[in-house]
Amino acid sequence: MQSLLERWDQDEHPDLHGVVVRVNGAVVAERHYHGADPQALHDIRSAGKSITSLLVGAARDRGLLGALDEQLERYWPRARGSALGRASLAALLTMRSGLAANDQEPDSPGNEDRMDAASDPVAFLLGIPAVDRPGTRYVYNSLTAYAVGLLLEHTMGKSLLAFAREALFEPLGIQRVDWASDAAGHTKGQGNLSLTTGDLARIGQALLDGGQWQGRRILSSSWIKTSMQALVPIGPVDPYADSYGYFWYTKTHQLKRGTETVRFASGNGGNKLYLVPSRRMVVAITSRAYGHGYGQRRSEAILKALLSA
Repeated sequence: MQSLLERWDQDEHPDLHGVVVRVNGAVVAERHYHGADPQALHDIRSAGKSITSLLVGAARDRGLLGALDEQLERYWPRARGSALGRASLAALLTMRSGLAANDQEPDSPGNEDRMDAASDPVAFLLGIPAVDRPGTRYVYNSLTAYAVGLLLEHTMGKSLLAFAREALFEPLGIQRVDWASDAAGHTKGQGNLSLTTGDLARIGQALLDGGQWQGRRILSSSWIKTSMQALVPIGPVDPYADSYGYFWYTKTHQLKRGTETVRFASGNGGNKLYLVPSRRMVVAITSRAYGHGYGQRRSEAILKALLSA
């Protein structure tokens, strides 16, 4: 596998940052491209949404969040009276909030760029109207993950980054991490989390091991299974996934020797955390191809090459 990774170390891939492959708990291949520092923090963009999902599980493990089908306003009083407050936590986690928020449409009222430009992002969020009944239609957007991050901050009484350090990063031995905040100082639960490629793979290993790291329980295995279920078919609108769970994707790949089902986190530019349970394999890919579709195609090609090796 190590030699396979070398094929991507070419001039036409200057923005590929790093790949780390773990099998049966051990790193079996690792490559950092074009002089990239293995210890450099890298922005995994929207793959951070999947980390926010893990933190929902951590809050539930602590008994601080109840039924996922309850409306958000029950857990976060500030959302009462808003379209957002009427959506359930499950609807938010599956991108089915019903809100007028679509990151693929620049003119959408809840487009991520508009939210980022708002001087008061929370007020912006609470002012977005509904266009569908919550839970009925998948529309990719970052606004819902931001809302889940705010809910966690309210529930835990601390920033999302502080809770992430306590519940996830420090138990995994991850010391160096950065998670961007918005104009109001709230951690951006929708993305802009920066980790090393190796630490991203370390998170994947803990998930493959049912929420444990070196014998220590970090997350409940039940939440990992629940969050990674194939809940919403999205193949018609996403060429890289068949279905969506709670901020996690699923894709079954057709290979020469059969099929392989992969669960994964995904971020702009080709940033990926792939989990292949049947092979006990984790593939972490970091890439700087932000805003370029080829980054996603390249990461999928790397995964399929590894699966076919």
